[in-house]
Amino acid sequence: MESRKIYNRIAILRKEKSLTRNELADKVGVNFQTIGYLEREEYNPSLDLAFRISEVFELPVDLIFSTEPLTPLSQLLTKK
Repeated sequence: MESRKIYNRIAILRKEKSLTRNELADKVGVNFQTIGYLEREEYNPSLDLAFRISEVFELPVDLIFSTEPLTPLSQLLTKK
């Protein structure tokens, strides 16, 4: 079975928290290059890594990761 692409909001959330790739990588226990691969959607995170990232941002996993392209957060916040 072929892997599905996992979309994410890591880059925007990281910038919002003023975290560098190195700082986020240290918090979740991976190499800073892994964060870059994730942000460019070149690599799918393990389930454990996805949960560790969601804990850093204090958000549910499904607000950070999706198998479908993500709606920009600004649209989600203004949608009623």
